[in-house]
Amino acid sequence: MARSEQDILHSAATVLAAEGAALTRLAETIPADFTPVVQRILDISGRVILSGIGKSGHIARKISSTLASTGTPSFFVHPAEASHGDLGMVTKADFCLVISNSGETQELADLISYTRRFGIPLAAISSRHDSSVMRAADYRLALPPEPEACPMGLAPTTSTTMTLGLGDALAVALMESRAFVAEEFKTFHPGGKLGAQLLYVHQVMHGPEALAIVAPEANMADTLMEMSAKGFGIACVVGDRGKLLGVISDGDIRRHAGRGLMQTSAGEIATKSPKTVTPDILAAQALALMNQSMIGAVVVVDTDEKPIGILRVHDCLKAGVA
Repeated sequence: MARSEQDILHSAATVLAAEGAALTRLAETIPADFTPVVQRILDISGRVILSGIGKSGHIARKISSTLASTGTPSFFVHPAEASHGDLGMVTKADFCLVISNSGETQELADLISYTRRFGIPLAAISSRHDSSVMRAADYRLALPPEPEACPMGLAPTTSTTMTLGLGDALAVALMESRAFVAEEFKTFHPGGKLGAQLLYVHQVMHGPEALAIVAPEANMADTLMEMSAKGFGIACVVGDRGKLLGVISDGDIRRHAGRGLMQTSAGEIATKSPKTVTPDILAAQALALMNQSMIGAVVVVDTDEKPIGILRVHDCLKAGVA
């Protein structure tokens, strides 16, 4: 039987509300071993090994990926592969975190036994406090007993959402403990949108060769020729010591057209105290400044306020900064 749009949206809202409520409950009842797990991971010299099967395995992979990209070396070991040689990837310097909603996942038995045999610290995430996996672990991260959002109460939904949330909480706690900074994040995310958002102005700007530099007393004929030669639609008016005094944009030229433009000097029509940026700020910050000021380009200056480059909105967008 076809369902109405209202019924479908109601179903979606019910699932999201159930999972949201479960996350709230988890936030209110964070496992007592959470802090000890963070402290132990900070103390190890090896990596955090994640493992799980089925949906728990998918969540384990995601948590491992998040840890690795935020300063905590980590990788995923498939339970079946662990039993066929991949146990050799796990060392005494590592920390193991296994995920099993039921806490009775047989496929994890060999990995768990291996950690017990060689004294490798083991943590477990499970919905069953008294399960075999939880009893074997050094650290127990028990999820609150929230029902699955599935109408039959069978498909892993609420439980996987809570597990993923707990994994994110663990990654962020470790990030903050390590004082992980944006520059390190960029090291692990050199490509794509994340990498672009962490580009600095000096990585995107056009250098000194792009600047049209004129003196305040320069006539407009010479100023326009210099602007045309550089092709960026902006001229920097500088003083005797090279300090930026103002800028002339295409907009300034249009505003003064027909009002004796060619009889004026560069210093007379330049915008005084223009918006500028330094090369060591994020390009995203410079883009925000340009958007807020409704300008298409900004001059990059050094600590002495001497122009050293130019950055346009177009340059930021081309680099993926938005």
